[in-house]
Amino acid sequence: MTGPLRVGVIGCADIAVRRMLPAFASCPDIEIAAVASRDLAKARQVAERFGCRAIHGYGELLELDDIQAVYVPLPAALHARWIEATLHTGRHVLAEKPVTTHYDRTRDLLELAASRDLVLMENIMFVHHHRHRVVQRMVADGAIGELRSFHAAFTIPPLADSDIRYNANLGGGALADVGVYPLRAALHFLGPELDVIGACLVQGAGRQVETSGAALLSTPGSVTAQITFGMEHTYRSSYELRGSEGGITVDRAFTPPAGDVPVIGLHRGAKAEEIRLEPHDQVAATVATFVAAVRAGTRPDVGDTLRQSELLSRISRLASRSRRVGTLSVPGRAIRVSGCA
Repeated sequence: MTGPLRVGVIGCADIAVRRMLPAFASCPDIEIAAVASRDLAKARQVAERFGCRAIHGYGELLELDDIQAVYVPLPAALHARWIEATLHTGRHVLAEKPVTTHYDRTRDLLELAASRDLVLMENIMFVHHHRHRVVQRMVADGAIGELRSFHAAFTIPPLADSDIRYNANLGGGALADVGVYPLRAALHFLGPELDVIGACLVQGAGRQVETSGAALLSTPGSVTAQITFGMEHTYRSSYELRGSEGGITVDRAFTPPAGDVPVIGLHRGAKAEEIRLEPHDQVAATVATFVAAVRAGTRPDVGDTLRQSELLSRISRLASRSRRVGTLSVPGRAIRVSGCA
């Protein structure tokens, strides 16, 4: 492939307009070719801002003959249909997480992409931030001794009642939206043999979907991982690795601004130090990874994407197995427990 990668965008979601389209526009190896929406006025508004064509309808964008890749920021329940349609037209795909809401469909689409020598990459950006590579090296070099456990949390404040993440029909829910971050972090540090031991999903009063949850995981070597997530909480974005001789803590772990100074906390006995790194733009790094994969014909993170999908499904199954639906007593509100195992 010569020249910039020409990208079409299916949908005008907030993350597309606020983060990904500016990153595409700033990347010399990408040219934004077109933006599609079911609302032509919205497509025109976004297209004017980024200097590209406005397309009325997702299928119409796939009929264009000058697009080499497609970015899919649609609600999760719509991913499978439009990713598959895009792959069948011979275009590479960068898809928002999760790739799909079902393990079998995710596996099938990854296999379809591979069979056509196409890139299907899930847009989980934090794994491309250099801070986590530094943490991996520190653990491998024995900075905290033998690794014993991993703890991670990602929680966000309540959303507007109309937000699609509260809509079960569109694939909403805390697990797929925010739970994927601490789960992927656990996979990132503990490896693909990580498995789910127990899980709990909690449905907030008046909601169609789970609004928080937790899971306990373990490796065959008995390194444990505890993850918590939610979307009606105070903001928290962090993880901690605990070892036989110390610990590593990372705050603002999953969605740091591009200009943020990354900090790694290292604790050994009574000593604590902060390791400060140069700022790093994980959105730009993700875009660069996608372009590089297309040019090289590689498929980054496929194994982690598939295992992550499998673990998300297992968490959901374990949490709903008993279907012990009850009510927790919390001051000022009622919360339904959709399942714990």
